[in-house]
Amino acid sequence: MRQPSYPILTDRLLIRPYTRSDFEALYALQSREDVARYLYWRPRTRREVQDALAQRLRTPTLDDDGEVLVLAAELRESGAYVGDLSLFVVSVDDRQGEIGFVFHPDHQGLGLGREAAEVLLWLGFDHWGFHRIVGRCDGRNHASAKLMTRLGMRQEAHLVENERVKGEWTEELVFAMLESEWRRRVSGPSE
Repeated sequence: MRQPSYPILTDRLLIRPYTRSDFEALYALQSREDVARYLYWRPRTRREVQDALAQRLRTPTLDDDGEVLVLAAELRESGAYVGDLSLFVVSVDDRQGEIGFVFHPDHQGLGLGREAAEVLLWLGFDHWGFHRIVGRCDGRNHASAKLMTRLGMRQEAHLVENERVKGEWTEELVFAMLESEWRRRVSGPSE
C-alpha cells in the first residue's frame, strides 16, 4: 500500500518520518532512565540509539506481519522534538495492528500524546484498513493507560506477572479499539 503524505499536521504537532538529523533528539529521549522505566529496554547508549535510528529510517510498506512504521512528532510552532510514535502490523490476514508512543517528559501532560496517538489510529484504520488496533503498557504506567482510555480504547486485559522485564515480574494492560468504534468517533486528520 502507498505511504501517506508527510508531514501529517494536527493542531499542535507535525508528524513525519525520522531523518538522520534526529539523532541527538532521539538520544535525549531514549537515554533517560525515566523514559525507559516502563519499556523493555534500559536507557540506551549513543551506539544503541544509532541502531534505533537506523531502524527508524527504513520506510516499511506495512504489508507483512511484524513490520513497524515509526514516526517523529515535533511541535509545529517551534520544531522541538517531542516523541516517538509506532504503528505495528500484528496480522495482515486478520487486519490487526498495534500502536505505541513514547513522549519526552518535558512534553507530557499537555494532551500532545492524545493528539499524536489519534494520528496513529487514523493511519491504522483509515489508511491501512485495520479492523482492530491494540495498545499495551506496563500496569504501573498509569499515564499510558489513561491516554488509551481517553482515546476511546477499552481495557480488555490486565495480565498479572505475565513476563519478566529487567529482572522483575511485571503486569501488562491491554487496550483495544475496533474499526467500527473508530468510525463512531471524531474523524482523524485529512490527507
